[in-house]
Amino acid sequence: MAAVLPLDPSTAHARSASAAKPRGRGFSFGKYREIIIAVAFFLLFDLGVLVLNFYTSFKIDQDTVAINLAGRQRYVSQRIARTLLELDAARAAGQPYRPETLAELRAGAKIFELSRAAFKSGATLPGGDGKPVFLDAVTSERGRRLEAEVDEIWTPYHRRLQPLMADGFSPQDLSAALAYSQANNIRLLNIANDFVTETQAIGASRASTLRMVQTGGILLALLNFAFILFKFLRRLQTSDAAIDAANEENREILQSVREGLFLITPDFRLGSQLSRSAHALFGRGLAPGQDFFALLAPLLTEKDLSDAREYVQLLFAPHVKEALVQGINPLSEVEVAVKNRLGQEQARHLSFHFNRVAENGAVRHLLVTVQDISARIELEHKLQAERQRSQKEFAMLLKAIDADPATLRQFVSRAESDLLEVNGMLRNTSAAQGEAAILRHIDEARRRVHALKGDAATLGLETLAGQAHAFETALDQIRQGGHPADLGSALLALPLPLEDLLGKVAALKSLAGQQRPAQEAPSSSINTMLASLAEEVARDCGKKVKPAIAMGALLDLPPPQAALAREIAVQMLRNAVTHGLEAPAARSAHGKDEAGRVSVQLSRSEDEWLLTVRDDGAGLSAARVRRKLLDLGWYSAGQLEAFDERQIVAHIFRPGFSTADGVSLHAGRGVGLDLVHANVQKLGGRLTLASTPGAYTEFRIRFAA
Repeated sequence: MAAVLPLDPSTAHARSASAAKPRGRGFSFGKYREIIIAVAFFLLFDLGVLVLNFYTSFKIDQDTVAINLAGRQRYVSQRIARTLLELDAARAAGQPYRPETLAELRAGAKIFELSRAAFKSGATLPGGDGKPVFLDAVTSERGRRLEAEVDEIWTPYHRRLQPLMADGFSPQDLSAALAYSQANNIRLLNIANDFVTETQAIGASRASTLRMVQTGGILLALLNFAFILFKFLRRLQTSDAAIDAANEENREILQSVREGLFLITPDFRLGSQLSRSAHALFGRGLAPGQDFFALLAPLLTEKDLSDAREYVQLLFAPHVKEALVQGINPLSEVEVAVKNRLGQEQARHLSFHFNRVAENGAVRHLLVTVQDISARIELEHKLQAERQRSQKEFAMLLKAIDADPATLRQFVSRAESDLLEVNGMLRNTSAAQGEAAILRHIDEARRRVHALKGDAATLGLETLAGQAHAFETALDQIRQGGHPADLGSALLALPLPLEDLLGKVAALKSLAGQQRPAQEAPSSSINTMLASLAEEVARDCGKKVKPAIAMGALLDLPPPQAALAREIAVQMLRNAVTHGLEAPAARSAHGKDEAGRVSVQLSRSEDEWLLTVRDDGAGLSAARVRRKLLDLGWYSAGQLEAFDERQIVAHIFRPGFSTADGVSLHAGRGVGLDLVHANVQKLGGRLTLASTPGAYTEFRIRFAA
C-alpha cells in the first residue's frame, strides 16, 4: 500500500523551506539581518539592565547596612544614658557597681564611637550579628550636617565617659558624665532619629532609581521583542498555510488508514505522528517519545523481543542493504496478547513492516507499518485443522476397513445402541427429577460413553475415541455444575456433540456392510486388538509394555455376556497400563525390565468363567488412595482413620474416583473401574483384588457359565 510519510510539526517549516531552495545552500545573513540586529539589541539591553541592576542592588544593600547601623547608634545612645542612671542609683544606695552594667556602658560607648567614625569617613565595624561589615561614609548634604551635629554633642560626651571606661573611677566622674547625659540626651536622640530617617530616604531613592532602570529596560526590551515578533511572524505567514495544508493531509491519512503507521528514531522512540489505528492494534494508547521495545515487551516473548531489537539495529546501519534483510524480519508474523475495550485479553496476530527514511546516506527514521493479520491466520488455522480432521477421519476409515468385519459390526451395533440410550436418558432428564436422579443419569451416560471410547481405541479408531473423550468432558462439567436447575439447562448443550458421534458411527455402519471378509480368525483378532491397545496406551503414557492376551474364549460366551466381558477386559487393560505399570526409568531403578508385563486371560472351568488381568507394576497403594479421598473432600481425616485398608481400596470402584494427577484420554475421570464394577454386577459375578506393593496387581472376575 502506498503511504504518505507523516510530517513532524517541529520540522515542517524547515522542510518547506528546503523544498523552495536547493539543498546544501549556506546560511544567508542578509535574509535574517533585521532579526539578528534586533536580537543583538535585545541582548545588549538585557545586559545593560542586568549590570545596572547588580550595581544598584549592591548600593541598596549598603544603604540597608547604613540604616541598620544608624538605628543601632540611636539605640546605643539610649542604653548609655540608662546605664549611667543605673550606676548612679547604685552609688546613691551605697551598693557596688554591677559588672554587667559597666560592661554594657563601655561596649555601648565603643560601638557609638566606631559607628560615628564610620559614618564620617567609612570603615569596617561589627554588624548586628557580630560579623564585620563595611560602611560607606555618609555623602548626602543633610547627612553630613546631621553627622556634624552628632560630633558636636558626642565629643564632650565621650570625653566625660572616658574615666568610666576603666575601673576605679570616682563618684565625681560619674556625676559629670550623668549630668552631661541628662542635659544633652534628648537632643542627641532627636538628631539620631533624623539621621536614621536620612539613611532610609537615601535607600528609598536608590530603590526608586532601580525601578526606573528596570522599567526603562523592560520597555525597551518589549519594543525590541515586538519588532522581532513582527518580523518573524511576517516570515512565517507564507509558510504557515503550506504547513497547515500538509498537517491536514497527514491528519486525514493517519485517521483513515487501517494500518498502524508511525516513525521510530535511531534511539528507538516513537515519532510525533501516529495513526489512529495504531492505538487499537496495540490495545493501549500510544504517546510520542515512547520506547518502541518497551511498548513491545508486554506483547512478545523475551526471545522475540531480542530478535526484533537486533533486526531494527540492522536497519539503522546504513551499510546493510535493506532488501537483503527484509526476509529475516522476525516481526512479520507475531502472536500478541492485547486488551480490548472491556479490558479483556485477546490473542491477535500482527505483522510489522519496516522501511528506511534516509537522508544524505544516513538513516534518520524507520517507517513502521503494523497490520492485523488475525483473520488470515485464523483462516489458515481453520484450514489446517480441517485438513488434519480429514486426515484423521480418513485414517479412521482405513483402520475400520482393516478391522475384523464381525468385530466392527459388533462395535457399531453396540455403539449405536449405547448412544441412542444415552440420547434417550438425557432427553428424558429434567430439573424436576431432582439432583440425585440427574446425577444417576449422567453417571450412566458417562459409563456408556467411556465404554465406547475404550472400544474405539481398541479398534484403533482414534478420531472417534477423541470425540467420545470430548463428550465425556462435557458430561463431567455438567456433573460438577451444582444446582439441579443449572444441570437441567446445561443438558441442552449436549445434543450437537452426541449427534456428531452418531454420525461417525453411522458412517462406520455403512462401511461395515461393505467390508471384505476377515483375513484372520476371530480369536486372533480380539487378541491382536487388545495387544495393540495396550501398546498404544503405553506409548501415550511414556511407558513400555509386553502384553500377553488370551481372550479367544470370548467367542464361546453368549453375545450379551461377551460384550460385558470384553468391556471389562478393555477397561482393566487400560487401567493396568495407565495406573499399574511404572515409567521405564522407575522400573530400571527397582531392578525391573523397562517394559512392563500385562496379561489378560479368559478361561472356563466346569461351572464358571474366570477373567484375570495382572500387571507386574507398582502395586496398589492404600495410602495413596487414602490421600486422594482426603484431597477430594469425600471424608475427613478422622473418618478415614476408622477404615481398614480393604475398605479404603474398595473406593477405587466409586464413580469419579481416580488416583491420576490429571485428566487424559486414558485416565483421570474415575469412570473406568466404575464401569467394570457395573458390568460385573450385570454379569452376576464377583470381583477379587490381590496386590503386593512394588510387585504386582491382579484382578479376578468370576461369573457363572
